[in-house]
Amino acid sequence: MKIAFIQTGGTIDKDYPKTTKGYAFEIAEPAVKRILEKLNPAFKYEIISVLKKDSLDITQKDRQKIREACKKTTSNKIIITHGTDTMLETAKVLSEIKNKTIIITGAMRPERFSNSDAPINIGMAIGAVNVLESGILIAMHGRIFSWDKCKRDMKTGQFIEL
Repeated sequence: MKIAFIQTGGTIDKDYPKTTKGYAFEIAEPAVKRILEKLNPAFKYEIISVLKKDSLDITQKDRQKIREACKKTTSNKIIITHGTDTMLETAKVLSEIKNKTIIITGAMRPERFSNSDAPINIGMAIGAVNVLESGILIAMHGRIFSWDKCKRDMKTGQFIEL
């Protein structure tokens, strides 16, 4: 078994080294790389960087790139790290893909922060991708949701069941 991790950017991958000029953050190395180094996983994996964007900046063309990366990988188990603001829009584009388990996750605080939820969300996604059947799912806030049976509560920022 091999898991494909696809980086698209979002808060999970943000670092804040800048103090001037435009966005204060930058997106560089995938956060999942650092998380997996700590895990010492008992499975094979590959990390594919498709985008390095805040999810509010992801376009429909970008979503097609993500879809093509999912289709192209030989792995049928995929975890996408993504910004939380538009992960449901990306999930909708991916919903046509059959016979693969695709879990989209992210973080409310960057993985670089000591109080980040990134390691927990990645861990949940890894556990879920190993036991769930094919489909497009969201792993956030201690829950796994079918992409089309959840929404984001704009008061709490959490994903909730419909």
